[in-house]
Amino acid sequence: MSSRSNPSTNPLIRTRKTKPLFFTATCATGLEQLVYEEISACGGQNIVIKPGAISWNGALESGYRACLWSRFASRILLELARFDAPDTDALYEHSSAVLWDEHLSVKKTFAVHCTLVNAAITHSQFAALRVKDAIVDQFRRRFGKRPNVNSFNPDLRLNVHVQGTSASLALDLAGDSLHRRGYRMATGEAPLKETLAAAIVHLSGWLKRVKDEPILLDPMCGSGTLLIEAALMLTDSAPGLQRKRFGFMAWNKHDHKLWERLSAEALEREAVGEPKEWPQFIGYDADPRAVAAARKNVIAAGLRKVIVIRHRPLARLRSPGPTGCLLTNPPYGERLADKETARYLYRCLGRSYRNFFPGWRFAFFTANPEFADVPAVLWQDEHQLYNGPLKCRLLVGHESRPTGMEPPHAQWQPQTLEPGSAGEDFANRLVKNYAALASWIEAEGIHCFRLYDADIPEYNLAVDCYGEWIQVQEYAPPSTVDATKAAERLQLALAVLREVLSVPHSRIFIKTRKQQKGHSQYQKKKSGHSQGQRPAQAQRNPQLHEVREGEGRFLVNFTDYLDTGLFLDHRPIRRRIQELSRGTTFLNLYGYTGSATVFAALGGANSTTTVDASGVYLARANANLALNGFGGPLHQLVEADCLQWLKQCQERFGLIFVDPPTFSNTKDKRASFDIQRDHAALLRLAMQRLSRSGLLIFSTNFRKFSLDKELGQEFALKEISAATIPPDFSRNQRIHRCWELRHLQQPDDQGSQEEQSRQKKEENLLR
Repeated sequence: MSSRSNPSTNPLIRTRKTKPLFFTATCATGLEQLVYEEISACGGQNIVIKPGAISWNGALESGYRACLWSRFASRILLELARFDAPDTDALYEHSSAVLWDEHLSVKKTFAVHCTLVNAAITHSQFAALRVKDAIVDQFRRRFGKRPNVNSFNPDLRLNVHVQGTSASLALDLAGDSLHRRGYRMATGEAPLKETLAAAIVHLSGWLKRVKDEPILLDPMCGSGTLLIEAALMLTDSAPGLQRKRFGFMAWNKHDHKLWERLSAEALEREAVGEPKEWPQFIGYDADPRAVAAARKNVIAAGLRKVIVIRHRPLARLRSPGPTGCLLTNPPYGERLADKETARYLYRCLGRSYRNFFPGWRFAFFTANPEFADVPAVLWQDEHQLYNGPLKCRLLVGHESRPTGMEPPHAQWQPQTLEPGSAGEDFANRLVKNYAALASWIEAEGIHCFRLYDADIPEYNLAVDCYGEWIQVQEYAPPSTVDATKAAERLQLALAVLREVLSVPHSRIFIKTRKQQKGHSQYQKKKSGHSQGQRPAQAQRNPQLHEVREGEGRFLVNFTDYLDTGLFLDHRPIRRRIQELSRGTTFLNLYGYTGSATVFAALGGANSTTTVDASGVYLARANANLALNGFGGPLHQLVEADCLQWLKQCQERFGLIFVDPPTFSNTKDKRASFDIQRDHAALLRLAMQRLSRSGLLIFSTNFRKFSLDKELGQEFALKEISAATIPPDFSRNQRIHRCWELRHLQQPDDQGSQEEQSRQKKEENLLR
């Protein structure tokens, strides 16, 4: 017998068909047990679980089945050789001992990928290069020609894994990652891998509860992966059926008949597995691009008649049936600012679940589990998973107590003081003012309102109620008033306020209001702090509190700035914007914290654009939008000087709100804005961006303001100040002034039935 025919002495190792095969399935951390169960079902023997890898012995069929049926594994590797590799020379020598023409032909391309774990070899790319050289050198030596390398799309992919000095050389049977099922035609931002999506569906427990939970709803579906994977799992559809290519198809030892048999078997199982009555699969997303991508993927997966994808923001989320499962993978926010937005988006999601999904289970996958503190939800199961490098949690739970809508308005019950008590006159005025507002508060569902505004000269302060919190603004006394006496008056007023409203120290915040000039009006206020909390502490740990106004929710800051971020006197203007915004495009100039933008979105605006020079304000605007369930490309936030932005803007808007500051400096202080001096130029530029039938609302709090008379000749101008002063500010009719501007009608437009109908509707709204 020649040495060439004796495997024990032949330096070129031939693989016999009867030789036991050794496989490894790689997977994301946290999915090992799920892959173990799959490999066991595929006929694997002597299965061993390691972090991120499951190994087994078996026939080639077990490897092929794993490629076809594994929903959770990333790659299936067939070991070709195992050896010691203390250095790259040993790696080259042992790789040269494999008879490569058994696996690869010169007409095929290949690539080598190397992973190192605590290895003596330190450079993975050089290690891969040495294995490539061994393969190429052998082909040249034996056949005079060599196969080419294709790093991006090879016919055959080889994997070298070195741990310590132990090395394994394997053929990647999958060729490409198994998460690429073949149905994903388009993706949105940060798409969820199909393997992880399948794991989330499986661990949510929904597949075992389909009869009791006949609706699977993903309110932030992105590219639709969770819903598609759930539908494929429900029908027992092999995840590899739609793949056009596997790595073993270019392998010289590929068993075509075996693969054809397994594929035919999978098709039969899919036909048998299709349910007689489908549950509902519903996906919503606020991003039209994501909706378009998801619909393409659903069609490619053959599930067009099964899965419904609609464009819908989280704000419009409502239960489509009595029972089901709310399953979602909301945005995480890797940057700090995005994380804060994610926090409030989660809060909105939890509120929607609590209010509108009684009887539903909730499965919530996130990299920010600390944000998933949803009231009324009892998390029963928790699974640790990884989305790439991000450590995530899948939380599964249900309502722990009966759900219910929150009270429609703030609950205050002012109490009178004993006759003769110190500060009795101030107490009586607080009680009287609340009694005058009570019916309005009840009817309108008011949560934030002004209770007192220097009604009595001795108590020169304003008292604003924000839900359960109180903000007291002390008007700085003139120099003629003794400072000690003013301080005593303030302390007395605070004591009376606490007793009348039964409010503790911790919920009262005090600020001193004095005239601000120039850039100083936008700086942080060192004087604003709650009772019992030092100003410096408030500066280090600023807190945002959530308050309600109508259908909207807003974040207010009682400590860092003079203004909280929600102008209470503009409440009727915001309501008017909500009523007029349906189906239009909305522009908010000097958008501040975006409260008007939120109401435009709540009113059904097709899109909104908010412009402000302050990134801090825009970050709050973004958080306010998220808190109310809005965001994405239809709600643009632009950090820019409004005048400069208007000069460059080419878009037109159906509704524009302009509420500029009285005075401001640009960041570089080379220019300034003065409302009296510059308002005409500002409004002319803004009107250029208003559609022909659109409406511009202009407001200012400058009490000495005088509108440029020439504007009345250029535009249809109407002052609506009286109609926009709310009852809680009725004592101060000049708290702000407000106008509406329209383009002058063309002669053939006048008297049109549509225009008359519109004007009548708006007059009714004002009343």
